[in-house]
Amino acid sequence: MINGTAESTDVPTQKYHLPKRIILVRHGESQGNKDDAAYSVTPDYKIPLTAQGIEQAKQAGSRILDVVSGHGSSENWKVYFYVSPYVRTRSTLREIGRAFPKNRMLGVREECRVREQDFGNFQVAERMKVIKETRERFGRFFYRFPEGESAADVYDRVSHFLETLWRDVDMNRHHHNPNEELNLVIVSHGLASRVFLMKWFKWTVEQFEYLNNLGNCEFRVMELGAGGEYSLAVHHTDEEMLEWGMSPEMIADQKWRANANRGTLNDHCPWYLDAFFDRLADSNDKDVKSNNSYLPLA
Repeated sequence: MINGTAESTDVPTQKYHLPKRIILVRHGESQGNKDDAAYSVTPDYKIPLTAQGIEQAKQAGSRILDVVSGHGSSENWKVYFYVSPYVRTRSTLREIGRAFPKNRMLGVREECRVREQDFGNFQVAERMKVIKETRERFGRFFYRFPEGESAADVYDRVSHFLETLWRDVDMNRHHHNPNEELNLVIVSHGLASRVFLMKWFKWTVEQFEYLNNLGNCEFRVMELGAGGEYSLAVHHTDEEMLEWGMSPEMIADQKWRANANRGTLNDHCPWYLDAFFDRLADSNDKDVKSNNSYLPLA
């Protein structure tokens, strides 16, 4: 199973029931967002929300409730939360949760693998400014902060989390009634959310470099399309996705996914094959030599 999809191009009878939505939420405004100097005296994981961040989280809760309830039209829905262990994410979840009746919540799990990128320990503002300028020259994905992580490191641990998430679905660890719509909400950080999407949709490093960070308490909704594939285009508009830094080709792939059958491959998706070669010969038996080796590319 890859991304919860089967090998067949037909939609099979499911032995488990996929979540209707997976929603990625960035935390509300923190003291560190407001003043970089906070990181020089407070460990990153202990940085709290501001008053504005608390209000943002409350509003996000109402907006997420509106999404998962189908604007009030759906009766059979439930929600399960994953949350980063940082103070600002746990506080964001607490405020988001105020919008939900208790009987709609299946549970919550603290998940360390969706924590913030590690920038080192106490962060001196002047030094971090120079380091981040260096990152822009080097490349955001592969640059590793001194005593910290690169985005590539975060990608690896988020990938491991995805494996756990699908085992949770497969083994019904969410205690989900198949007659109800399951919504997974992951309260995390901007970079962790971007690499989650990168992993899920098989985006390249170059595509990642153009992505914009989520705003505080902004969220992305991955929703099951008609054929059983998840897509951002079910809930979000082309204009929104362009603002996030997605290319027209990436948006076209999302729109394809909105109606694609599970397990199918988008033949028109350029980064699956075409982007890696200047030109490929047409596929036929004449392209193969008698010794079973392929003719060289022109």
